[in-house]
Amino acid sequence: MKQQQQQVMTMHSHSHPYPQHRLMMSNTVIGYLNLVTLLSSIPIIGAGLWLAHGSAATCESALQAPLLAIGFTVLLVSLAGFIGACYHVKWALWLYLLAMLLLAVALLGITVFGMAVTAAGGGRHVPCRPYQEFRIGDYSAWLQKRVQVDRYWRPALACVVGSGACPRIAAWTPMDYLQHSLTPIQSGCCKPPTSCTYPANNNMFMEAQQDEDCYRWNNAPGILCYQCDSCKAGVLEQVRRDWHNITILNVVVLVALIAIYSCGCCAFRNARCWSSALRRDDGEQRRTELPLGGRR
Repeated sequence: MKQQQQQVMTMHSHSHPYPQHRLMMSNTVIGYLNLVTLLSSIPIIGAGLWLAHGSAATCESALQAPLLAIGFTVLLVSLAGFIGACYHVKWALWLYLLAMLLLAVALLGITVFGMAVTAAGGGRHVPCRPYQEFRIGDYSAWLQKRVQVDRYWRPALACVVGSGACPRIAAWTPMDYLQHSLTPIQSGCCKPPTSCTYPANNNMFMEAQQDEDCYRWNNAPGILCYQCDSCKAGVLEQVRRDWHNITILNVVVLVALIAIYSCGCCAFRNARCWSSALRRDDGEQRRTELPLGGRR
């Protein structure tokens, strides 16, 4: 009888350390994955801030605001998952995996939507000039509606004026326009269309039929072509270029989130399996020990 008890105790001592070790390793893996996810939120937030306050003066928040929201959400979710892994809080890990799945889907949706609405557009070459000019009709209908609505265009226009794009070329001579390139905002907002013709006294146009932006143009520093359709097109072109630049970053982060989510699911499943095995072994050992204890 004592030999049977010794065998049971030997099995009890050897059965626990292995599952516990695997359980700790799974929690450690989940913790490190959360740390990687937390770090991956930094480029997302950085891209949103660059769109919002970058030197390029994008001045259109339709795409940058959701990007910032996703970045900060990834940051908070990663912190929750990291705490859950460190302190073995199962519900926090479930919440982390669910939130990561939703965030990956949201980032994919925003990336695809951004590429779809910024696919159209681009500049038109101006003969004998190194810069391009832009037409609002070349862009997607969704973006056109954004800049045509006053409550969206006023903040964008304030951003354009505050960027100082026009004062940087205010002293340019006609020769400078023949030799130097312009940003989309400078081309659309800081000068009239190249096709416009004006008389020397500026009292009347030499041609009766011209682009409507020719009539909106004014030399006053506070007016210029800020209310021109070409200015709105310049803002949209800058949005298109900036969004295409960060699409690669979005794709890389999206692939990383999917990989981290997959690894997290595997690690969490392993942790559950070994935790269940540990409880099952404990139950079997208790049932084995009780009869022996009763006989003794």
